Amino acid sequence: QVYLVESGGGLVQAGDSLRLSCAGSGRTFSAYTMGWFRQAPGKERRFVAAISGNSGSTYYADSVKGRFTISRDNAKKTVYLQMKSLKPEDTAVYYCARGPTGWGTVNDDRNYDSWGQGTQVTVSS
Repeated sequence: QVYLVESGGGLVQAGDSLRLSCAGSGRTFSAYTMGWFRQAPGKERRFVAAISGNSGSTYYADSVKGRFTISRDNAKKTVYLQMKSLKPEDTAVYYCARGPTGWGTVNDDRNYDSWGQGTQVTVSS
């Protein structure tokens, strides 16, 4: 069982920045792709970004490309999501999740087996 705990959410204004953190557990944290997803009210959960175990590969949803940056610190077993130029449409609950040990279809939430409880991000206009 792996535990993931997100933090860093909050209420910000459009154009502001925010950094989310996801603290994980387990000895093999570095072996897994990690991803961020988000779910807005009344909408399905959607992929945001993913990073491979060694940080060699990253992938972003088109809606956040150029504004969000995913990174990880395996020594701290933590994944980050730096969000800049936030927009009201970025408002959602953000979840981190553990993906596969390889780098495959990282934007498919069916490939993720452990999820955090989520952190709320609200962007006001």
